[in-house]
Amino acid sequence: MRSRRQSRSSWLVDDGACATAWSAYHSPHMKLSTWNVNGIRSAMDKGLRDYLKSSEADVVCLQETKAQPDQCDLSWLEGYTAIWNSAEKKGYSGTLVLTRVPILGQSAGLGIAEHDREGRVITVEFPEFHLVNVYTPNSQAELARLSYRMNWDEAFRQHLKALEETKPVLVCGDLNCAHK
Repeated sequence: MRSRRQSRSSWLVDDGACATAWSAYHSPHMKLSTWNVNGIRSAMDKGLRDYLKSSEADVVCLQETKAQPDQCDLSWLEGYTAIWNSAEKKGYSGTLVLTRVPILGQSAGLGIAEHDREGRVITVEFPEFHLVNVYTPNSQAELARLSYRMNWDEAFRQHLKALEETKPVLVCGDLNCAHK
């Protein structure tokens, strides 16, 4: 059986820049972090900035960012690539993936316009797995949005099943689950 490093190299033979970046990445393990920040701009002053500065996470997944990329300066955050999926409606929902690890690809949303306006899903492909950062819509008071949520859940399940056909899938985020 090949070692992890050999496996990574063999998967990246066709992409010299990415293969070089992976070979420079020496950790045999990847550290992931996820956090519903309930507004990235206000969270910066409530501990998020300090966490990001001191974190050893290779990948940080944030939900409910409530910002467009031009509304949140991350230039001070060295070593990370930011992958945003913001809602069309400013100040609403949104997701963000910050990664120090080179990626093979990324996509925003589920590929369904009705569901993609709210910036709730980012899929990032790494050589060994897909990472899906999600901020699942809630059903709201008195289940006003239950029908939408059920349709969204089925579309999200289909998205995960399609990804699963190519490699393992890791899902993180705010799934908006409650027992009552």
